[in-house]
Amino acid sequence: MGWEKEVEELRQRQRLAHAMGGPEKLARQKAAGRLDARARIAAVADPGSFREVGELAGFATYGEDGTLEAFRPANFLFGRATIDGRPVVLTADDFTVRGGAADASLHRKLIAAEQLAHDYRMPLIRMIEGTGGGGSVRSLEEMGHTYIPEIPGWELMTANLSHVPVVALGLGPVAGLGAGRMVMAHFSLLVDGLAQMFVAGPPVVAAAGERRTKEELGGAAIHAGNGAVDDRVASEAEAFARLKRFLSYLPSSVHELPARADTNDRPDRAEDWLLRAVPRDSRRLYPIRPILEAVFDRGSLFEIGAEWGHGIVTALARLDGWPVAVLASNPEALGGLWTAATARKVERMVDLADTFHLPIVHLVDNPGFMIGRRAEEDATIRWGSRALAAIHQASVPWATVILRKAYGMAGSAHAPADRFRWRMAWPSGDWGSLPIAGGLEAAYRAELEAAEDPAAKLAEIRARLERVRSPFRTAERFGVEAIIDPRETRAELCAFAHAAQRALAPGPKARGLRP
Repeated sequence: MGWEKEVEELRQRQRLAHAMGGPEKLARQKAAGRLDARARIAAVADPGSFREVGELAGFATYGEDGTLEAFRPANFLFGRATIDGRPVVLTADDFTVRGGAADASLHRKLIAAEQLAHDYRMPLIRMIEGTGGGGSVRSLEEMGHTYIPEIPGWELMTANLSHVPVVALGLGPVAGLGAGRMVMAHFSLLVDGLAQMFVAGPPVVAAAGERRTKEELGGAAIHAGNGAVDDRVASEAEAFARLKRFLSYLPSSVHELPARADTNDRPDRAEDWLLRAVPRDSRRLYPIRPILEAVFDRGSLFEIGAEWGHGIVTALARLDGWPVAVLASNPEALGGLWTAATARKVERMVDLADTFHLPIVHLVDNPGFMIGRRAEEDATIRWGSRALAAIHQASVPWATVILRKAYGMAGSAHAPADRFRWRMAWPSGDWGSLPIAGGLEAAYRAELEAAEDPAAKLAEIRARLERVRSPFRTAERFGVEAIIDPRETRAELCAFAHAAQRALAPGPKARGLRP
């Protein structure tokens, strides 16, 4: 006799597992405008590439004769797959089974997914909905006891941030540990209107006296605006597209280098309008994003965190096909001043770049740290110093283009100071320990008070200092390595990107991304 009976039981259990929460729960999921977990996996993975691990895990009930009477599958799915031909670990919470709340198999499967990504050096994708591993009050009754909280696998999740790319997609309401898993990622997003994120949901918050809808408490706009997630999108399809694009800039693990992509954009492409991009009047603002589009490979700019820390634009991009990380001052937001949020955003991008061997390109127009009572309340100096620490700890090649201002302590963040610097400045460059215009009266008070015509004397002093502040004077003393024609910026940065490959080496860093 063969094993036909057992194979038939296997097929039956597989059918039960693939039924997920059953027709009613699946219909409810669809009516809410959300895909189910298996549909999400099918939408993200290359066709036919998904190989599930732990497919049969769940809770079964048996008759007196030992026959299977019912089966409730575990509500966490994972396995190996490929995305655009690249091997990944793909995970999805199944909200149709117990609303994604914890069960014993879920915790073991969650840890196994993290281990697979870590040990086999594959990017990890988390599609999160529900508590994503957190508990529920109903589960306590079923277990018959309570427990002291712990998070199995948290150490491994932390380790993976320094080892493989981790992406978290919030595709429905996300609370508790699900929210924790969301932010323990290199790139995270929420779907507008469908996904919300909170430490505890509206019913728990209401018990504390605060009544909010899901959107009011933790909508995508809230968390994209405070930096808890990196992005928000309009649909699940857009979430999957952004996931794929983000991964395209990164290696599969720190043990590899980022791959070069094909490009038809010439390295020597020059945009004449860049000569007029920075106004002569230093008080006038200008948009930075068109400059970025002109400098980097066409269509390659992938902005991250657009809705918070507005004084800096952070992005991934390519130069002649080579992936790079981008920091760019945004003069349209407070003139490019660094707030506490801006500094946190800089720190996050620098850590991402350093972890995954991406050269950094920094376009600078930084008048300094934000000042005033609000800046002090926000601990700007604390977060600014952390950003400076990240910059000086980074070991990847770094190129700086000073477009206009670089003042004070924040201005010193333009590049690490203790190694070779690819620094170039546009003729509009203006730098120093503080703006000259703001310190004239104080520095020359005695001379001005003694003058017969203080206004004329002030104009004379200003004219003298205008000559001193010329960027060419700085270049004479090798205080900046190059002054360039703005139209040559792309060519110079493409040359940097090629040279940077010689200084990159695969392998883990002593310190990875700070979550």
